[in-house]
Amino acid sequence: MKEKLKIFLVDDHTLFREGLRFLLSNSELVSDIYEANNGKELLKQVLNVKPDIILMDIEMPEMNGIEATQEVLRMYPETKIIALSMYANENYYTEMIDAGAKGFLLKNSKFEDVQNAIADVYNGKNYFSPEILHAIIKNLNKKTKKQNTDLTEREIEVLYNICKGFSNQEIADLLYISKRTVDKHRENILLKTQSKNTAGLVIYAIKNNIFEV
Repeated sequence: MKEKLKIFLVDDHTLFREGLRFLLSNSELVSDIYEANNGKELLKQVLNVKPDIILMDIEMPEMNGIEATQEVLRMYPETKIIALSMYANENYYTEMIDAGAKGFLLKNSKFEDVQNAIADVYNGKNYFSPEILHAIIKNLNKKTKKQNTDLTEREIEVLYNICKGFSNQEIADLLYISKRTVDKHRENILLKTQSKNTAGLVIYAIKNNIFEV
């Protein structure tokens, strides 16, 4: 990463926010850190600050993280938002995905994971805490009706199994096709969805209502 980033922390728990601020202040990734207690406070400052990354709590008084994410991205679409939560509840994260968040962290994550999430999201990737990704894909279900996407039926089948965590060889065995064919399908899916990793594919699948959660 060539430049240091402006980070905005939005959380109504002062002790958590101050602890994270202290850790980020010693990170080589970060130049400036700003804070807000809730979504309304964030909106008053965001256009003046223009942060690179917002670490956004989901459950807050006044205005929650889902509403704040929608408003921030309407006002300043370039912002990249990472959701924070105490709980790996897939309902929260599907709503945050719909709102436009690119990363998802549990509050009990290691600081190394926070830094990885910031770096990945800033560089155009998506990031999930492993527990969150597991909670989402565990409840991912096929839809009986084909959705209106650029993906073929076979690509949707492969995408489903990628999101469920199967390797290319395992998908090949499940679908009775060669691993080389699965490799090509995966390459085409990543290109068509403009995704860079499995987290990005999960986000694409949920946003486009391809699978049920």
